[in-house]
This record gives sequence, structure tokens and C-alpha cells, in this order.
Amino acid sequence: MGDSTVTSLEDREPAAAAHPGTDGERRIPRRRPRTPRRPRLWFEILLIAVSYWTYSLIRNAVPEQRTEALRNASRIWRLEHDLGIAVEDHVNHAVNAVHWLIVGMNYYYATLHFIITLGVLVWLYRSHPGRYAAARLVLFATTGVALVGYYLFPLAPPRLMSGGDFIDTVAVHQTWGSMASGDLKHMSNQYAAMPSMHIGWSLWCGLTLFALGSVPWVRVLGLLYPVATLLVIVSTANHFWLDAVGGVTCLAFGFGVTWLWYGTSPYRLPRRVGTGAATGVRPVRDTP
Repeated sequence: MGDSTVTSLEDREPAAAAHPGTDGERRIPRRRPRTPRRPRLWFEILLIAVSYWTYSLIRNAVPEQRTEALRNASRIWRLEHDLGIAVEDHVNHAVNAVHWLIVGMNYYYATLHFIITLGVLVWLYRSHPGRYAAARLVLFATTGVALVGYYLFPLAPPRLMSGGDFIDTVAVHQTWGSMASGDLKHMSNQYAAMPSMHIGWSLWCGLTLFALGSVPWVRVLGLLYPVATLLVIVSTANHFWLDAVGGVTCLAFGFGVTWLWYGTSPYRLPRRVGTGAATGVRPVRDTP
């Protein structure tokens, strides 16, 4: 990949001089959206690797605060009862009764959020370079604000609740891959369940595929992916419903940050770098 950059609209065009309005006052020129630069492969690989390493380091460095995390889990569970949505234990037991299904979900939980998220990033880099940086910023801002949640609101997952009627499906079925059960549990913060980044990341992937995918079945799978992930995180007793709400809230924050920076949705930027200004009204799906 070349490392040439695309000069922003503000640099390419002389700054619009303020001119008198009809009422004699001087108008302030309207701010134009930023134009993305061409992504560079070596930089993106390094950035993603360092960012995930930093995220994991900070997440696991947050004090586990077991007592507070268990107290918060009881509060969440009571709140869900008050809201009439406290059915995670029933879902957990029902799915656990189907051996092949729950084992598949355990592997899904342990692996797909890495594989699918990286896959969507690679696809964006190759097929939508003009939108890649903005979409990546959504993901990074979402993940960054999640760290604040882990620090301010330690939360035990349902499977670790004191007196809770939940099954730790990884421990029961001795499934490989969970960083939260068995010998691997000492490598990961056990009490960082709020917000759920499985939901934050999967919804980012799903929205990106739906907005930019040109093949109908890919767009449908994009919508189904976060729904399936929600079922998995509840069935495996790794999250409450409200943890998913936290993940969606973080994603909304990520989109807000990106909108402020670029002046538009990442999906409405030009597909190719240097194809024109981002106006906020371009079709989100271009022909290849």
C-alpha cells in the first residue's frame, strides 16, 4: 500500500472568507467533514495489535473487587426481576440440556468475537478504504469507554453469583477456550461483565455488514450475528441482559465520537479515498 495521503478539503480549498449576511452580520463558514486518509497495512496491523494488548492489560489490571462485583450482580438481578426480564437462568438451563448446542455456544463465546471482528476489519480495509478509519474509530472508542465501565462498575457474571441458580457451562462440559473458567480464569478479570463487549463488537460487525454489504445474504447474516451473540452470552451464563444494554450504549458512544470527528456516519463516507467530499448523503452501498 502506498503511504500517500489525501489532503483534507480544508487544505485543498482556500478557507472560505466570512462574508456579510443579509442583516449585515458576518457569517461563520460551515465546517466541512474530515476526509479520511489512505490506511497503511503495516500501521493498521501494529495499531490493532497494540490496542488490543493495551485493552487486555488495562481490563485485567482493574481491581477485581469481588465483594462489590457480587453485590452489583445481586442488584442487577433484582432490577431485572422488577423489570420482568429475569429469565437468564431458565435460558441457561434449557440450552445446557442440549449437549451439542451448549458446547458449540461455549466455543462460539470463546472465539468468534475475535475472528469475526478481525474479519470485518480486513474486509473494510480491502473493500472500503475510505470508510475504514472512521469505522475503526467507532470500534476503538466503544472499547475504550468500556474500560471505564469495568473500573466504575465491577460486576460478577451470573455463573459466579452467590446463591445463583446458574450453570457454568464451560466448567461443567470441560470446554476449551474460556478465559473465565478452569485454569485460564486466573489470566482474566472475572468481574468485568458490564458492559458486554461481545455485544458491542458483534453489533458493530452486524451494522457494518448490513450497511455496506452488497450481497443480500451477507446483510442478513450481519443482522443475525448480534442476535445470536446475545443468546450465547446469556445461555452460557456469562452475562445478564442488562450487560448487553451496556454494550449497546458503549457502541452508541463510539458512533457519537466518530460523528463528531468526521462530521457524518462512517458508512456515508466515500468508499474509496480521494473520490470526493463526504457530504453525508452518499449511498452507503456502492457497486464494486
